[in-house]
Amino acid sequence: MIFIVDLLLMLIDLTYSILTAIVQTFLRPRLKCIDGELCLITGAGGALGRLFALEFAKEGARLVLWDCDAAANEQTAKLARETGAEVHAYTVDLSKRQSIYETAGRVRAEVGDISILVNNAGVVAGRRLLDCPDELLERTLLVNCHALFWMTKAFLPQMKAKNHGHIVTIASAHNANSLINSFKFGHSDVICFNLQDYCASKFGAVGFHESLTHELLAEDLDGIKTTLVCPYIVDTGMFAGCEIRKELKNLIPPLQPLYTVQQSMKAILAEQQMICIPRLMYIPFLTRAGKLMWDFCFPSLDYCLGRQTWQHIASWEVTNACCLSSRMLK
Repeated sequence: MIFIVDLLLMLIDLTYSILTAIVQTFLRPRLKCIDGELCLITGAGGALGRLFALEFAKEGARLVLWDCDAAANEQTAKLARETGAEVHAYTVDLSKRQSIYETAGRVRAEVGDISILVNNAGVVAGRRLLDCPDELLERTLLVNCHALFWMTKAFLPQMKAKNHGHIVTIASAHNANSLINSFKFGHSDVICFNLQDYCASKFGAVGFHESLTHELLAEDLDGIKTTLVCPYIVDTGMFAGCEIRKELKNLIPPLQPLYTVQQSMKAILAEQQMICIPRLMYIPFLTRAGKLMWDFCFPSLDYCLGRQTWQHIASWEVTNACCLSSRMLK
């Protein structure tokens, strides 16, 4: 009997979500105002981080910029200040937990509570697994994945206290489909998959972000928003020396940094839960929607999460899957 009720609830949620997604396809979302919000951006000295800083500055946000490269970070701060923004720059090594916690304490004491956290920093080794030093592998995982835990633990408590905030995770479409991870290095004619460290770290980033979103949902913290950004290869120099396989280069060429950031900003200001750039990158994520039926069917999950909470989360998953479908049509 309980199974039948759950199944009916799922069908009702699915019908509602499909209708909502259809309506959203034709409606332009309202963008929120972030004037005066305190926004922290990691990797602010890089190409994407700098563009994010300038875009948030245009929206009136106060900026806290983190990067391990003091000179590059200060250059970003200078450009942002020229727009009239309030900017605070900090030199931080995101591969070191203590550095993150200590600098976070300084930010809270010197500037205030962060209300928008943009986890943008990322690195890649780009070598064959057996040719890559362990230190480089570890650094990729520390910066791209582990730092997300430490950053969130440092700033989420203040967001929870106010039930207000926004956490943005800049992940990658590389976590969704190994097909798009094919590169040719140097003069070799062999197509090789040299992104094990990067893909693993981005798998972790997406898993962390989705789990965090579910946790906030289960705690009824509807004032804290999350946005997951999954772009294809962005032409920032991060993948310099990598040649995209010919079958894919014409279909999905590398993205321009400015376009990537502008699309991401639209999603953030619209409080969109996820954006894939370009739209073709939604396809691997849509294949996960098929598991939703089983999520409703296995009662063991109810014992783990609580029946009411799990139904709430599964309903969110259905809605999210339908919204992803609608965005491919826009």
